[in-house]
Amino acid sequence: MTARRDIAVMLTTTFLTWMGQRTTALALPLVALAETDSTWATGLVGGAVGLPMLTSAWWARRIRQRLTTGRALAGVLAVQVIGLLVVPIGAVLGTVGPIHLIAAGLITGCGTALSGPAQRALLADICDGLGTELAARMLAWQDFAHRATMILAPPLAGWAITLDGPFRLLWAEALGVGLGAVALLTVRGRAPVAPAGATTDAPALRHVLSRHPDVRRAVIMGGIGGLVWFAFTLGLAILGAETGRPGLLIAAGMTGYGVGSLVGALLAPVLVPRLPPLATIAAGWAVLGATFTALPLVTASLASIAYLAAIGGFAMPLGIAALNRLIIIRTDGAERRAAFAAESLVHDGAVSFGLLAGGTIIGLVGTGTTLVVAGVAQIGVALLAGSWRVPVPAVQ
Repeated sequence: MTARRDIAVMLTTTFLTWMGQRTTALALPLVALAETDSTWATGLVGGAVGLPMLTSAWWARRIRQRLTTGRALAGVLAVQVIGLLVVPIGAVLGTVGPIHLIAAGLITGCGTALSGPAQRALLADICDGLGTELAARMLAWQDFAHRATMILAPPLAGWAITLDGPFRLLWAEALGVGLGAVALLTVRGRAPVAPAGATTDAPALRHVLSRHPDVRRAVIMGGIGGLVWFAFTLGLAILGAETGRPGLLIAAGMTGYGVGSLVGALLAPVLVPRLPPLATIAAGWAVLGATFTALPLVTASLASIAYLAAIGGFAMPLGIAALNRLIIIRTDGAERRAAFAAESLVHDGAVSFGLLAGGTIIGLVGTGTTLVVAGVAQIGVALLAGSWRVPVPAVQ
């Protein structure tokens, strides 16, 4: 019963922390703009958050191998709380400036770079002794909890901002993450201890990917998908402005994507354990790529944009659940923690680079061309990297 309680606590923590992060995504730019009167400053936190992630292959290598208990993960979330409090405390004191925004981003970025992969690895480790495929199913439910916040958090945040302004939401996120840290203190499960004489060195991310070529292929597909994600988000936003419908196209696309992904995440725990992992991952990226290539043809209809985005959104949780399952099957211990970290680093880093260059690319070649090329790239990589005939491997 202790292990099952630990699993419930970790899933609840995921929901609490992501609800806080998604509500603050709306509130923080408004607070930064009000305090600094600078639109440039509103992007400082987001930019600073990405730096620790992009450099985590070096500074976090040994730290992540110590995150094998709920207590250790609670410490990481406590660090995030400190970062989250920098801006609201500064606002109370009337001293919010670029330094505060950068500090908040760097501190929370360090916590985020460590906590996400470590929570997935510990959840999988706790599930290992409770029967085959349980770890993959629980990670799929964790993804569902994450995606549910896509639907719930934005309207709640908008309602709260309308009633009382954005400032209190910053305190709310710190409170949510703080509650998550307290909850993790009750987790008694831990990663298995290495046997006597076994090496405890922290494996380099590149070495783990080299040792497991199927995981490497899956990570590459995720990297390409992250790199071209801007074509959907920035592309629809820019296209809406160009066609006199600012905000409408991206709203339709993101709403459809969110609903579709929630349905896919709900079915993933049942479907993914029965499917070949690498082929499922490749199929998910290929389907999303196909929706990208079709979007320029239906921009006159908001409903069609939403339907297409929902198809792509439905496929993504299945692919992500299959990736988590593949990592669980192929790795354990220190390698498992490194593999989850490598996947997060490659995908999230690629998203950051894509968003950084996305506006320039769209300005040079146009939104429609960008969407088509992005879709073709995803389909092509899926066809090349996905080993379609690899059977469902036995669980270690």
